[in-house]
Amino acid sequence: MSLRSVLPALVVVMVALGCGGPPPSSEPTTAKEKQRREAKANGEETSGSKNWGGWRYKGERNTCFYSVGGRCFKTEAAACNVAKCGGKKKCTSTGGGPAIVACK
Repeated sequence: MSLRSVLPALVVVMVALGCGGPPPSSEPTTAKEKQRREAKANGEETSGSKNWGGWRYKGERNTCFYSVGGRCFKTEAAACNVAKCGGKKKCTSTGGGPAIVACK
């Protein structure tokens, strides 16, 4: 027998046996897959993507540098004017992106 006649038979046998690899298991191969399976077993929704909502401030995103009560302002003076700090209270801004304006 020559090698040419044995080679096709060998290929057919390897394909039929799955190339000799281990049989596929039902265990998850990644942590993400394990979390997905556990969530499905608990009845939780697994859509794959979360809806984080949208812009959470009122006003334009490109000009939102100061915030008072969820409303955006371009300048600190405009935000302090809306905050209406009167008497002995002083208008201050803390943080960033946007900075929160409050009376202290």
